[in-house]
Amino acid sequence: MTGRNEMSSVTGGQSSAVVSKAAGSPSSVVGGLSIIPNLFTLLNLILGCCAIVFLLQNGIAIVETDPSPENPIGQKLELLPEAVYMAPLFIALAAVVDFLDGFVARALKASSEMGKQLDSLADVVSFGVAPAIIVYQFLRLSVAKTEAGLDTSFWWLAPAFVLAAAAAYRLAKFNLDTRQTHCFRGTPVPSVGLMVASFPLIYWTSNDATTLNLLTNQWFWYGLVALLSWLMVSDLPIMSNKPKSVTLQGLLPQLLLLAVTIIAAVLLGWWAGPIAYAAFVLLSVVFKKTIQ
Repeated sequence: MTGRNEMSSVTGGQSSAVVSKAAGSPSSVVGGLSIIPNLFTLLNLILGCCAIVFLLQNGIAIVETDPSPENPIGQKLELLPEAVYMAPLFIALAAVVDFLDGFVARALKASSEMGKQLDSLADVVSFGVAPAIIVYQFLRLSVAKTEAGLDTSFWWLAPAFVLAAAAAYRLAKFNLDTRQTHCFRGTPVPSVGLMVASFPLIYWTSNDATTLNLLTNQWFWYGLVALLSWLMVSDLPIMSNKPKSVTLQGLLPQLLLLAVTIIAAVLLGWWAGPIAYAAFVLLSVVFKKTIQ
């Protein structure tokens, strides 16, 4: 990104005009340098597209065969290894790149309004659409195990895409909202994308019946989509990764979040994703006065 970035901070970007005056250099030079962080932003989008490709590999393919009396049309269904579990890797890589593009933009003093918009467009794909398809696939699994599940209407799966719509709204709001100088208003889209991306890893590495039943319960996903969508578009003050003051009191919410994340990762594995997100929100509420 070459503007404000939800992943890197709420205060890290500048407009190209401000950078030009501060550096004493022509805006054309800034425009030339901005291509470098913009390439990082586009890589973020490409990684999000890769995640979507793996999410769409649902383990079934149509294979052409020679016609036979038993198979006159010469086609059969072939089961292939599912690759949904690969999507979280690409979403995580997109998050790393999303952080780096803001870092590179500030290092080169190459911020621009175009970069700000481009970053939001990339984030919609990587942390909005890709996670929405994760939810869609879990909903598909959920209804498939019910009676007459294969006859279920598409509209029972469509609520998954409310998550992508909320992410797009949240990013547009972030770009226009001048209040977000010390903290976020609503949870950042990348945090939601990373949290949702942890669920395929939880599902494919778990042998716990309770966990598997929970993640194939359609009502769990409907509730989660509603909650995450509301949190993104709300005005709830949420801590940023740049505290208002570099003191023990000012850093306390971030330090507690780090501690919770590490402990959860050690004790609960991939469940650290949802737990860290929940702690992120709860600590923001508890330390509301500190983070604003």
